[in-house]
Amino acid sequence: MNRPVPLPALVYSVTDLTRLIKGNLESDPRLLGVWVRGEIGTCKLHTSGHLYFTLKDKASSLRCVMFRSFNRRLRFQPTTGLSVLAFGEVGVYERDGSYQLYVRELEPDGLGALFLALEQTRERLAKEGLFSAERKRPLPRFPRRVGVITSPVGAALQDIIAVARRRFAGIELLLAPVTVQGGGAGSEIVQALRRLNREKELDVVILARGGGSKEDLWTFNDERVARAIAASRVPVVSAVGHEIDVTLADLAADVRAPTPSAAAELVVPDRRHLEQELERCAARLGQAAGEQWRKKKQRLLQLLSRRPWREPALFLAEKRQALAYATDGFKRARRQFLLRKAAQLAETRRAFTALDPLSVLERGFAVVMDAVSGVPVTRASQVQRGQQLRVRFADGTVIVRQETGEEGK
Repeated sequence: MNRPVPLPALVYSVTDLTRLIKGNLESDPRLLGVWVRGEIGTCKLHTSGHLYFTLKDKASSLRCVMFRSFNRRLRFQPTTGLSVLAFGEVGVYERDGSYQLYVRELEPDGLGALFLALEQTRERLAKEGLFSAERKRPLPRFPRRVGVITSPVGAALQDIIAVARRRFAGIELLLAPVTVQGGGAGSEIVQALRRLNREKELDVVILARGGGSKEDLWTFNDERVARAIAASRVPVVSAVGHEIDVTLADLAADVRAPTPSAAAELVVPDRRHLEQELERCAARLGQAAGEQWRKKKQRLLQLLSRRPWREPALFLAEKRQALAYATDGFKRARRQFLLRKAAQLAETRRAFTALDPLSVLERGFAVVMDAVSGVPVTRASQVQRGQQLRVRFADGTVIVRQETGEEGK
């Protein structure tokens, strides 16, 4: 019969052992900030915004989590099969005792992955309308201040200066020096754009680089650069010196130029052409003025050839005579009008006079009324003995009393 194995002095619970492992892993400085290369296996975006995925190679698989605060800053969409570089720290998930990588940064690894991420970004920005033709602005015809964002030691700057001096020496170039490739180049370009946009009376900006490989031009595919170009208050000309490859900066810019020199040609007006155009305008203005002078002169001659100008005294005499005839006619018409109206007024007065009761009384008639009630008495039968009557004559009224005679006869 087997004898029982004696218990050791220290026995860990599952939780204690998991926490011990967690503490050892998370205190190892080599695992606090580590880069891991791998291919994305499973990949799931949770409704919380956290991204859960696995990284794998030929022999192993590693669970990864990227919390929302970091995931929202991603400039591409992680998908299964994409090769990436992940940066973060190793930790232990206590609930199931598994270790995983808590990812803070995630970048495509290799040209294939980079171009896939670039295409994803291009499609997303296009859907936002960042590249639409409707938001493109025309370049100012006569700029006074031109901002230039490029390397201060590169050939691009010298090309722009040479073209500007040749075309219009008096134009002001305002340089915002940046590095045009490398890790921090995108941030420098964004800051330079913002700085130039704060300049007063700035008319246009040239963002330039003197060519290079696809990798060298990758700074101009930075989403932050594209958004800064789109947000610029003044037009931006992109000139990265590469006609074949179109960058996000080219798509977001108001105008794309194949080279820095071409950008300067587009932005800076040619003084000689302007002088020639002014001469042509002056010539056209002189021709137009001469034509107007000829037309006005011809019109004046036509007016002077008319009778009022050829025989002004006779013309005025005829007009005076016509005015006198018209005045006499007006006076006659007015007199006849007044006579007709006076006759009408007299006739109306006669009609009113004939209808006036006082006129009837003047002819010997009288109006008899009851002295008390004022009721008109029109018949003898209405009068009673002793009744007082008021008799109205043309010149006044008298009171009479019925004293004798037969009543009502």
